[in-house]
Amino acid sequence: NVNLIVRRGERIAIVGPTGSGKTTITALTSRLYDVQSGHVLLHGTDVRAIPKKQLRESYAFVPQDVFLFMGTVAENVSAFSDKPDLSRVQDVLTRVGAAELIERRGGLETRIEERGSNFSVGERQLLALARALYLDREVLVLDEATANVDSETEARIEQAVNVLLEGRTAIVIAHRLSTIRKATRIVVMQKGRVVEEGTHDELIQSDGLYAKLHALQFADTDA
Repeated sequence: NVNLIVRRGERIAIVGPTGSGKTTITALTSRLYDVQSGHVLLHGTDVRAIPKKQLRESYAFVPQDVFLFMGTVAENVSAFSDKPDLSRVQDVLTRVGAAELIERRGGLETRIEERGSNFSVGERQLLALARALYLDREVLVLDEATANVDSETEARIEQAVNVLLEGRTAIVIAHRLSTIRKATRIVVMQKGRVVEEGTHDELIQSDGLYAKLHALQFADTDA
């Protein structure tokens, strides 16, 4: 009984307690698994009627657990395209604020070890954001995760996220409520259902689940 419409150009933030269904929604959009009833539509077409390769090329995903492959920085940012455009790779790294960092590590041909083990969590996230920008897909799905980085890196990642989201249709699974105030609409989930929708200010004023989550999170911050 979930009815959710994301309009072209909207930035939707999905929030809610662990297990409420946030990641499930993003998995259904790309057919990591299919709905058992109802429909998931992309531009009015049931996603089950779209070839999986074509469907998944409509999305750029930045997961919470970023995965980098063995290879160079340039190969990872360009998603191992046959002929990576190195000037474009450099441009997207600059736009997400990672160019100087990569230059210090040795440049675009710097080798990345298995699962990116020779890069920090924050560095891996910046590279994943650069990769999404390089792919330039029409829909961005971002499982936002800045909980395991220091404040300076978190600020850099948030700036990169803002660059990436500009002008795109975006679904952002939000963990830190402080990062979603600019969302067009916030969708609040609980136990597999949408229980609230609105802007940050509207949801705070309604004093529902979102307001409680917001108060709890900032109480933890103050503590």
